[in-house]
Amino acid sequence: MGFLETVEHVVAHSIADTLYLIPFLFATYVAMEWLEHKTGTRTQDAIRNAGSAGPVIGAVLGVVPQCGFSAAAATLYAGRVITLGTLFAVFLSTSDEMLPIFLAEKVPGTAILQIMGTKMLIGMLAGFVIDAVMRIARMHDDGLRIHELCADANCGCDQDCETCRRDPMLRYEHCEDCYYPNAHEHDHSHDHAHGWGAIMKSALVHTVQVIVFIFVVTLLLNIVLETVGESALEGVLGGDSFFSVAVAALVGLIPNCAASIVIAQLYIEGVLGSGAMLAGLLVSAGIGLLVLVRTNRNWRQNLGIIVALYAIGVVCGMVCSSLGISFLP
Repeated sequence: MGFLETVEHVVAHSIADTLYLIPFLFATYVAMEWLEHKTGTRTQDAIRNAGSAGPVIGAVLGVVPQCGFSAAAATLYAGRVITLGTLFAVFLSTSDEMLPIFLAEKVPGTAILQIMGTKMLIGMLAGFVIDAVMRIARMHDDGLRIHELCADANCGCDQDCETCRRDPMLRYEHCEDCYYPNAHEHDHSHDHAHGWGAIMKSALVHTVQVIVFIFVVTLLLNIVLETVGESALEGVLGGDSFFSVAVAALVGLIPNCAASIVIAQLYIEGVLGSGAMLAGLLVSAGIGLLVLVRTNRNWRQNLGIIVALYAIGVVCGMVCSSLGISFLP
């Protein structure tokens, strides 16, 4: 493949990896903005209190074979709409490209269900444990943080109202004065339309910013993978030793679909053991990690999440290896 063909392939692949995320991200941001703009304290409290069941919902949604839900979960966590445990449940359960590869290679349905079920169960359990630890340590965040996302993106209320002038940060709380400074002079339908216009504008700004970031990083990753080659990854992933499990989990952290493809393919070919495969696919949250880094600006917290995700993958992989579990017949 010539240089121009390689560049064209990398760019086209990067665009394809990015474009399909737009509906997920835009819909997520619209929902978050609506929640911040339109709902009262009682509704927001109810949503946060429902977080106790979040790991179950997150783990179930995560098994859908794409990383759109992991991207949405990262966004929702950055706004503190979902709990940290729910985020982990989605990340650990997410299958990315595993299922299409298994189906294409005619892997037995029972084996596929066992692997997906194991990932989903680990996601649920890890999510509940993490949320319980956060509650015991009193480390749960109180209140939504959608306004902080708006502050970072500079997409808040642009109305020249007294409330915003008095305290600029309040414009990201989307108070009534900001969006309806002359509410008593307008009818309800006009106010409703104006509010949705602001919601859509803010959601669009967020989506564009995150998509551009994802595209740039994905492009760089694809360049590296195209240059180094997936065969280089295959050379260090063989077997089911601790080294193999640890490296497979490290490869799984690469926020690109190539990671889950290589891991699934090597497992089918018998190069990779069940423990290494499970470790790599557990941490393979795809684009979700990129979205988390972009939207959740606390880098220490992001690093802690990534390290914890990696640790869970390695521990579960080693348990699987030690017990001699094999999903394939």
